[in-house]
Amino acid sequence: MDEDLIARWFDLYADDVYRFLAFRLGSPDVEDLVQDVFIKAIDHSHSFKGDASPKTWLLTIARNLAVDYTRKNKVRDWRRLLQYEEYQNPKVDQSPEEIYEQKEASSLLYQFISELKPNYQEVLLLRGIEEMSVREVAEVLGWSESKVSVTYHRAVKALQRKGGIEDGSI
Repeated sequence: MDEDLIARWFDLYADDVYRFLAFRLGSPDVEDLVQDVFIKAIDHSHSFKGDASPKTWLLTIARNLAVDYTRKNKVRDWRRLLQYEEYQNPKVDQSPEEIYEQKEASSLLYQFISELKPNYQEVLLLRGIEEMSVREVAEVLGWSESKVSVTYHRAVKALQRKGGIEDGSI
């Protein structure tokens, strides 16, 4: 596999990797880690077998880097994500009241998610927010598809009990 292919993947998937790392680490300041993901992809391109999609493979690398980063730094502040969300999703047609209500709802949701156990956080991020398939999430997390489905269902129920969601969807 050549570096040109990884460069094309960067164009296609860097935003997904960035969003994943920002959610996973609770910080929008993850540009260096995004670069590290693609450097690792170049260094380990021989290990990409094509069984998974490139996005799934890259998110697996990102997850492993995030785990290492979290171990080293012991940080996770989901509230900082709101700055990222507002930057990524500006809505000019909203009234100030609507923007405030949306910000408050997002803040509460991230607070509730951050209070869940790490497995629930990851599966909610990948399935509910990144909208990955069960198969893709299983590949990223190294789980069986049934474990992903069960864990996602339990995570949604736990979030509902906390009041983070009402209708069973994020």
